[in-house]
Amino acid sequence: MKLTLFVLSATLWLTLSSPLTAQTAAPTDGVVRAIKAPRNPLPSEADSLGVNKFSFFVYGDTRGRRDGYEPQAEHSMVVNAMVQHAKRLEKTFYPLRFVIQSGDGVANGRIPAQWNISYTDIINKLTQDAGVPYYLAPGNHDLTSADVHEDAQRQIGLRNFYAVNAELLPREGSPRRMAGYPVFSFAYGNTFVIGFDSNIAGDEKQFDWVKSQLEGLNRARFTNVITYAHHPAFSSGPHGGAHVEKQTQTIRDRYMPLFRRHHVKAFFAGHEHFFEHWVEHYEDVMGKQRLDHITTGGGGAPLYAYAGDPDIRPYVKQYEMEKVQLERLAKPPYEPGDGAFHYVHVRVDGEHLSMEVIGVDWGRDYRPYRSNKMDLSNQEK
Repeated sequence: MKLTLFVLSATLWLTLSSPLTAQTAAPTDGVVRAIKAPRNPLPSEADSLGVNKFSFFVYGDTRGRRDGYEPQAEHSMVVNAMVQHAKRLEKTFYPLRFVIQSGDGVANGRIPAQWNISYTDIINKLTQDAGVPYYLAPGNHDLTSADVHEDAQRQIGLRNFYAVNAELLPREGSPRRMAGYPVFSFAYGNTFVIGFDSNIAGDEKQFDWVKSQLEGLNRARFTNVITYAHHPAFSSGPHGGAHVEKQTQTIRDRYMPLFRRHHVKAFFAGHEHFFEHWVEHYEDVMGKQRLDHITTGGGGAPLYAYAGDPDIRPYVKQYEMEKVQLERLAKPPYEPGDGAFHYVHVRVDGEHLSMEVIGVDWGRDYRPYRSNKMDLSNQEK
């Protein structure tokens, strides 16, 4: 009975919490407090030259049931685990250097109180106690589901998004910040990261900016390229399966060929509140390659469950000249209670990336594979 009620509760929350339904009439007054600047900001790209061993964390979807009224309890558990993990990593060859979040920080980003009361102080634990930079990509709950950059309601959310991240995003005018958009990149050591806004995946200006970042990279230095956004390209939850959202289709059609062409190693996303892992195998003039698709949406929002397989046949057929094949390494659970609030620990060791899924609370023993660990390699074994 408890499990049935939990599933119904998660389904009801998914319906009522859409930023285009229950919370459309968002108040616009109030000032959003900025997350504190990290105690240990990333050094300049020149100063981190030669670094090839470190760690970073990835997670997403932290919005809570009581946003605007109290701190996000489940999100706080995840962050507390990250902070303790970061302290343990300080004593290793792979210290934590940054955290990336794939979006949906709060339930309705147009309401200042949701950031101020429920979110900001939790992230301050990461920037102050763990001392690391934090990079949030915008989700649909942060900015609304509008797919046009100029949408009026989206602009309200953007104003608050910029305010809460004022000390964290690359500054306007930086070559690593797209002017007028919540789109950015950054680099540390041998790794280059791009965070883009998948809500407006069809925006040509954004696509051209991401393309220019990839084309301008010194790949002799940046052997690892990571991208992330809110919407996944392939997923098996209520936002995926047989239903293909507009943003997802655009990511498949526009961004995936671009990412393959530039040998992006991994694309992280959220939107689905569970963990799922696909690998896209393909071939080019350099030989056999792989692009890992990792959905990590267990940051505190109500957990989802498997809802059906995506139809990958048209995608595989479209790119048969590249011998594209999709393989799922980790499938989401059939019941929300079988999943876990979690984050992902990625360890960089030269060109080799490895990943560990860290469950918290009742999910401490969460094992999405036969274990909770997986190696990622650009070359197929």
